[in-house]
Amino acid sequence: MKAGYITIVGKPNVGKSTLLNRLLGTKISAVTSKPQTTRNRIIGILTEGEFQACFIDTPGIIRPEYELQEFMVKQIKSAVMDADVLILMIDPWFKDDNIYAEFAKLAGKAPRILVINKIDLVTKQELLPLIDKLKTTNVTKIVPISALNGQGVDDLKKVILENLPEGEFFYPTEDISDTPERFFAAEFIREKIFELFKKEVPYASCVVIDEFKEREKGKDYIRAIIYVERNSQKAILIGKQGTALKTVGEKARRELETFLGRPVYLELWVKVKKKWRKNKRFLKELGY
Repeated sequence: MKAGYITIVGKPNVGKSTLLNRLLGTKISAVTSKPQTTRNRIIGILTEGEFQACFIDTPGIIRPEYELQEFMVKQIKSAVMDADVLILMIDPWFKDDNIYAEFAKLAGKAPRILVINKIDLVTKQELLPLIDKLKTTNVTKIVPISALNGQGVDDLKKVILENLPEGEFFYPTEDISDTPERFFAAEFIREKIFELFKKEVPYASCVVIDEFKEREKGKDYIRAIIYVERNSQKAILIGKQGTALKTVGEKARRELETFLGRPVYLELWVKVKKKWRKNKRFLKELGY
């Protein structure tokens, strides 16, 4: 039997969450076209036959500018130090600025797999020079993939399996994550905010699940509070006669019902918490 933790790191918007969802065959990580959608480390568990791969999705590697981003970087470092296998994820337009090397050092002697994502967007002639250049780097294997359409992902799974340490499973075989359902409820609501709004509103928002009731009869009840930093952002998020917030709720509810496999009644409220991203005490209350 083989089991281990595989940490996925890379810059914002390189496709880490898309890869995690593809590997698991189900969606547990929020995915949008905007960078820095992921704020927390998320564990996805893949159990097949005699191996169990525990993937850790991490926020995008950045130079932190405020308290929330400081927390996100700490999450990455912690996940890298926990790794039995490290996946360094880049795209075909990768330019080395040493930031990957800084984090890779934290993995110690863990095998490093360099994954080139988004190969569906370039030709083979464009890709080969990059692979040749990267062969000189200190990695165990280079694997080109498209997380979006699945190209090369089976090859990546084989490489991961080869490098997993021997050991007993960490989780029951039916588990796909160790994270509570209320966390995913908050993530899917936040995902819809990232999808539907532009500029500062997604980055100035966070979601707190105030109440989560599972019911034997009828729909599960979820009450969520969306915090933003300014009244103007609150007005945009609610929209004229509440239409924007209603759209967020409808889309998030459908996502949640698919994920949970049961009907949901979702209630959303919007509140203002000034400069919450720089407020250490409030971030601690949020679990950051």
